[in-house]
Amino acid sequence: MTGMTSSARPLLNRRLAEFGTTIFAEMSALATSTGSINLGQGFPDTDGPDEIREAAVRALRDGRGNQYPPGPGVPELRTAIAEHQRRRYGLSYDPDTEVLVTAGATEAIAAALLALLEPGDEVIALEPYYDSYAACIAMAGGTRVPVTLRPDEGTAEGAPDGTAHRRFRLDLDELRDAVTDRTRLLLVNTPHNPTGTVLTRAELTEIARIAVERDLLVVTDEVYEHLVFDDAEHVPLATLPGMRERTVTIGSAGKTFSFTGWKVGWVTSTQELVTAVRTAKQYLTYVSAGPFQYAIAEALRLPDSYFDSFRADFRRKRDLLGDGLHAAGFKVYQPQGTYFITTDITPIGEKDAYAFCRALPERCGVVAIPNSVFYDDPDAGRSQVRFAFCKKDDVLHEAADRLQRLAS
Repeated sequence: MTGMTSSARPLLNRRLAEFGTTIFAEMSALATSTGSINLGQGFPDTDGPDEIREAAVRALRDGRGNQYPPGPGVPELRTAIAEHQRRRYGLSYDPDTEVLVTAGATEAIAAALLALLEPGDEVIALEPYYDSYAACIAMAGGTRVPVTLRPDEGTAEGAPDGTAHRRFRLDLDELRDAVTDRTRLLLVNTPHNPTGTVLTRAELTEIARIAVERDLLVVTDEVYEHLVFDDAEHVPLATLPGMRERTVTIGSAGKTFSFTGWKVGWVTSTQELVTAVRTAKQYLTYVSAGPFQYAIAEALRLPDSYFDSFRADFRRKRDLLGDGLHAAGFKVYQPQGTYFITTDITPIGEKDAYAFCRALPERCGVVAIPNSVFYDDPDAGRSQVRFAFCKKDDVLHEAADRLQRLAS
């Protein structure tokens, strides 16, 4: 290879020029270097059910999945995914042709966008959005078109008056106006990370109407489907009229069973769409997580009591941290789903979320994520900060205590 000169073209593909190290890596490194409590990256600090962990150990010992598993995923897991969709939502998928196992939801998103987009196609995404969305759209050569969720001013039920807002809301007129002749795909996330909004049946019905009228494909990220609180309801888009045949639904074991390191995700859709996604996926990881796939097949068949207890436990954690953030002076937006709380730092005299989060470890020994990185225009989220509550109770109590320094 000849030597590079100062006039040589940049090494990084121009489509990725705007992307550097993810904010999660940056803030997690900051947590480690300062010994801070990491409420930034969304990973639990406890493992999931013992019986599911032991199922993975058993698969390892029995030699199941230690070599390459089948490209679409092991039959046991694909069958369990199809059963889960039918039992929970009345959706019928053929496990042999309409289910695909992926290396987590992130690969599912990447494979779907790489498979379904042509260069120049527009993708409408609900902003603020998880950072991999923007990167995957760019890698596929697409053009992202944000439709921004904005907080309303209603007080959340059960929350102290004036301190917690019900939800970030989708402007359906803005969504409809964003569709052009170049729009190929809607990228929908509900329950929504980072805002914690759960789109209502009425909102999703209108999204479905737009998709059908304009003949759009939809990729829907539903990894937090089992983390919905209060009176919120998770409605899979594929259950709505005209949507099964145009929707790629993405799920994940990591968020529901607290084994994020296993990287087991999946796609359900029509045979034609799954075949397209599999075509891209096979040139990414090809296969992954062999023994863990058998364990997640058992996890998906856990009784309803597991999912009920899981949801109740995280609602309690939400309230624990939310109360602490409110007491520290933050404006708290009460999440209806996920395990993240979005706050506004204006009431504590701050304006720049990124600068605030960089300084917070030294000030309080806590790490959080600035929401500004989830917007195309950082000013739209300039004063918003996201905290994760998927931690042990004593960790959340300690974090809340440390954040009291801001109030004083």
